[in-house]
Amino acid sequence: MITQRGFVAEKLDQETIEHLTRLGKLGRGYILTMTTLAKSGHPGGSMSSLDIYLVLYHFARVNPNDPDWFERDRIVISHGHTSPGAYSALACSGFFPAEAAIAGFRLAGTAFEGHCEPMVPGIEWATGNLGQGLSAGCGFALGAKLLGKDWRTYVVMGCGEQQKGQITEARRFAKKYNLVNLIAIVDFNNRQISGVREEIMPQNVRANYEADGWEVIEIDGHNYQEIYQALRSATHQKKSPTMILAHTVMGKGVQFMHHKEKYHGAPLKQDEKNNEYKDAMAELGLDDRLDEYKKMRASRSFPQIKREIKVAEVKIDPGTPRNYTAQDKLDNRSAWGNALLDIFEKNLKPREKVLAVFDCDLMPSVKTEAIQKKFPDYFFQGGIQEHNTASIAGALSRLPVRVYFADFGVFGIDETFNQERLNDINHTNLKLVLTHCGLDVGEDGKTHQCIDYLGLASNLFGFKVIVPADPNQTDRATRFISVQDGNFLLAMGRSPTPVILDENGNTFFSGGYEFVYGRIDKLREGDGAAIFTMGAMVSRAIKAWEILKEKGLLVKIFNVSCPMSLDDEVLKEAFGTGAVLSYEDHHIETGLGARIALRATELGLSAKFKRLGVRNYSGSGKPDDLYKMEKLSPEDLVDSVINLLKP
Repeated sequence: MITQRGFVAEKLDQETIEHLTRLGKLGRGYILTMTTLAKSGHPGGSMSSLDIYLVLYHFARVNPNDPDWFERDRIVISHGHTSPGAYSALACSGFFPAEAAIAGFRLAGTAFEGHCEPMVPGIEWATGNLGQGLSAGCGFALGAKLLGKDWRTYVVMGCGEQQKGQITEARRFAKKYNLVNLIAIVDFNNRQISGVREEIMPQNVRANYEADGWEVIEIDGHNYQEIYQALRSATHQKKSPTMILAHTVMGKGVQFMHHKEKYHGAPLKQDEKNNEYKDAMAELGLDDRLDEYKKMRASRSFPQIKREIKVAEVKIDPGTPRNYTAQDKLDNRSAWGNALLDIFEKNLKPREKVLAVFDCDLMPSVKTEAIQKKFPDYFFQGGIQEHNTASIAGALSRLPVRVYFADFGVFGIDETFNQERLNDINHTNLKLVLTHCGLDVGEDGKTHQCIDYLGLASNLFGFKVIVPADPNQTDRATRFISVQDGNFLLAMGRSPTPVILDENGNTFFSGGYEFVYGRIDKLREGDGAAIFTMGAMVSRAIKAWEILKEKGLLVKIFNVSCPMSLDDEVLKEAFGTGAVLSYEDHHIETGLGARIALRATELGLSAKFKRLGVRNYSGSGKPDDLYKMEKLSPEDLVDSVINLLKP
């Protein structure tokens, strides 16, 4: 029997085919048992994909005894609802005892969730949101090229899933960057939830891939020899990415399930008149052990399997911060671009670390142009394909590569929220840099004014958000996120931002200033009230402070550059004045003010409180004019302070 991995043997011998055939029946029994036991799941597609999974997990370069072996091939299951098939194939391949998956499937507290999760040994990427797997595969395949590794990436997808536009985006990217180490396999069972695939959405899947420059191999997806030889051919060719179109049968192995979309997402029936489970197990020639597994499940007396997901460490030298003066007329995005260039020059000359920047046709605006010119091998132009780019960047960041994705706010978080959510679930290590946030975008109008980035990011448990106040703080925040592991969102506006000075006229965020995540900076002192602000509004708050000072009123000004990590002691100090205001270029209901109000309530703090923020979609115009329209000018802030302090 063939045991060598890497699709080395020219073809399967008869003993190996017979072994896989036995496992195919056994694995189908596992699928039906776990879904029947859980009373939910997706048996139909799992059974059509199982033979593909068995060949992959037996002959790809993966190690059941060391699932995290760095040199392994990456196998991405894009149609994550076929998790019963993937878990069964992994069990049949020796990654864990079958009882763990069968008894633990869809049971709270186990790793074997309803859709594929990387907590399960052998699973690379959490999926289920269809259409994102090929993009993740592009990220892993690109990582192999950047790191000088020879692993292959295999992505298994469903046929209905091909309707997703993000797959088209991924195909183009893979061809553009010559990812010959990427192999896609489409389980073409011609069924999806609502019925026959071509009736739901006609599509020539083969022609689509060929039109984008992919090689296509068409096979019987239940013939182990054909599956093996197609994978072998795709693995060793060096012309282009390859798609294997595998014709399969939904519910394969149990005649009454064949070609029946009702088994896409429903377990077999079990009643006195119609016990589909018993009939199916009898047809497969397998023992009915359902009662035995029920007892295991009820008592949790089965092996507990859970893999720890580790973020790859990347040690970056942040270089020496730049110091900008009051005479520098600079926007924060230019300061970010300058700092990024410093970091690349520091770490890639000579090549000691691996870094990557992703852009979506915005490099002059998001200030990544210098990287494209000086370090083209580490700059990846995704075109106007934000969904795909977000997923590729996320997957690549799981490897020892420092990854930056720069985009406009409305594209990088609003449009791609689903992708960033899946990145977060997958424990990525992404540095997401959003420019053109807030009304500060100005003349581009409401469609481009990202006023909800903080509200959206608040729903991502693993993202930290930084909103720097000026070019100096932006420079230091950029260097900070570059040396930190984990997901970060760095948000800034479009317009030139005045350098923040202290009361003596010295630059506040330069010299010996060190950026510390979660620290709130007190920019001005006073006892009449306290103003919390961030980003583009900091300089305007200081203008208001100067006006108030002329009126004989001194207030505290706090810069909250990390609005998702508030300092309780600073809140107590601010609320101790008896009057607190929040002042932001963000949706008023989901931004800084809302977070301060919530935290203050939790701490039992009380004071007069006024929130100033964006209450409506705005229009086109100079930022200052838009702020006036929204009652957010420095003068409006002054009026709000005075009114709040009235008895």
